Amino acid sequence: MEYKISNDLGLITISEDVLLKVAGYAALECYGIVAMSSKRAKDGFVEWLGKENLTKGVQVNITEAGIDIDLFIIVEYGISIVEVCNIIKSQVCYKIENMTGAKVRRVNISVEGIRV
Repeated sequence: MEYKISNDLGLITISEDVLLKVAGYAALECYGIVAMSSKRAKDGFVEWLGKENLTKGVQVNITEAGIDIDLFIIVEYGISIVEVCNIIKSQVCYKIENMTGAKVRRVNISVEGIRV
């Protein structure tokens, strides 16, 4: 699905892939996050993703009310997970809204692992 913004001058279409990448890179910039992760539903195995595959650790749902973003992350041991998640939420909302003009309705974060 695509996010569309219409005004008097025309229509802007932003692909879901762009939203996935912006959200993924915004999350990776935050202190305390080690990597994005991808959970294989079949066996519950958590896979660490590098930058080239970071969109597999992000899901986007585009609705008329706004964009819902789901992030699957791995964090550093010893940090405050709640603090890191709050920072990630703020950063992802800021980057998406400022780079695309899209309204972020919600950011859900699943911490899939800890790197010791």
